[in-house]
Amino acid sequence: MIRKAVSEDLDRVEEIYNEIHTATEQGRLPTAWRRGSYPTRRDAEAALAAGELYVLEETGRILAAARINQTQDPAYARLAWAAEAPPEQVLVLHTLAVSTGAAGRGLGTSFVRFYEGEARRRGCPFLRMDTSSGNFRALALYRRLGYREVGSVLCRFNGLPDVELVGLEKTLTEGAP
Repeated sequence: MIRKAVSEDLDRVEEIYNEIHTATEQGRLPTAWRRGSYPTRRDAEAALAAGELYVLEETGRILAAARINQTQDPAYARLAWAAEAPPEQVLVLHTLAVSTGAAGRGLGTSFVRFYEGEARRRGCPFLRMDTSSGNFRALALYRRLGYREVGSVLCRFNGLPDVELVGLEKTLTEGAP
């Protein structure tokens, strides 16, 4: 079940971020995330305070989290989006984090499908997201789910310098998944 997060979820979301930081530091995950920089508990707290933090819970345990809103990073202005979408019609998925212990179970796919449902519910046919160019696992997932890469830009992203950010998009059409 995916639901809006509550304050009691913050410890577990932080644990998931730390699992990913550890796996990245050990070379097991190809993220550009850095412990102490991004994502942090403060990022989760800010998303929660804004009402934008969602968690995937299974048998009472949170296994994934993400932020969903209409905020496009300033670097997005340098990407070649297919459509000149009005900002109020764009929904953005940020910081999708799946517990390393639950990897490979389709939870990332479930979260992206939930995000697409949220976009329909909110009347936002334009979906945008990003990942670092080296995050081959995320890129493969997003491609498989029908997202198109629109290019990449080198930027400072969430306090991290020199991140090659890949923009991805999908336009929802009536009746499409």
